[in-house]
Amino acid sequence: MEQPVIIEAAINGLTSKQENPNVPRSASEITADALACLEAGATIVHNHVDVVMVDGPTAAACYLESWEPVWQKVPGALLYPTVNAGSVEMSFSHLPVLAAAGCRIGIIDAGSVNLGDFVYVNSSSDIEHQLRICVENQLAPSMAIFEPGFLRKALQLFQQHLLPTGTMLKLYFAAESGYLGGVFGLPPTEPALDAYLSILGDCPLPWSVAVMGDDVVDSAVGRLAVERGGHIHVGLEDWAGVGAPTNADVVSRATTLCAEVGRPVSDHVQTAELLCLPARG
Repeated sequence: MEQPVIIEAAINGLTSKQENPNVPRSASEITADALACLEAGATIVHNHVDVVMVDGPTAAACYLESWEPVWQKVPGALLYPTVNAGSVEMSFSHLPVLAAAGCRIGIIDAGSVNLGDFVYVNSSSDIEHQLRICVENQLAPSMAIFEPGFLRKALQLFQQHLLPTGTMLKLYFAAESGYLGGVFGLPPTEPALDAYLSILGDCPLPWSVAVMGDDVVDSAVGRLAVERGGHIHVGLEDWAGVGAPTNADVVSRATTLCAEVGRPVSDHVQTAELLCLPARG
């Protein structure tokens, strides 16, 4: 229980200003929000940009516009993007550019899922490409686990010694409102967390919980995850509750939860150590 809790903030996603006026969308807003989240206790920040059907260097430039001012104030801050649109080659083409600029976290999505009317598809060859991108660019993969099948595939890759150093599993749960208008995966309940952890077994990879369409801190799985040695993923990309909090607000509530359970919040150095982030160079 003394192991620090990693708090990750997913600060915008597809959330609009109409849904929450505090969600950051412009580059300057993303910069300010990332810095506020880091100050509040998060050590990983994930964001989207409002450009998707472009080449890798163009997409990377959109991220770096907001990230470089963050790195100037917090050198080495752990920031990472989402995937781009198009084929897997196009949708991951910005990651090598971002890695060269200082990004240390990548993406591997080891499965497919219905998200409302959108089917997010990752074939076996797609997953192999994602793995190559992370390995070749020394990126530690953030693996979103939308369905139990994603976790089984992640564990297969782990057992085959194919996952890069620094891999972290994000166990997603979906409230009844789901995501993009559709439900998916498991609900945010203790039996659902038990199911994920049963599949995970004695695998040593770090894991966190996230709830889409609800409030992970108020949900059953938020406190249980912290109690059981997991980490926590918060932010306005996923959040749906009463009022219009800022990302720093939801990060602060996560730090309060950690204090109530009796676990410290990880700092930047501890997060890099806990994830065993690969050394650069």
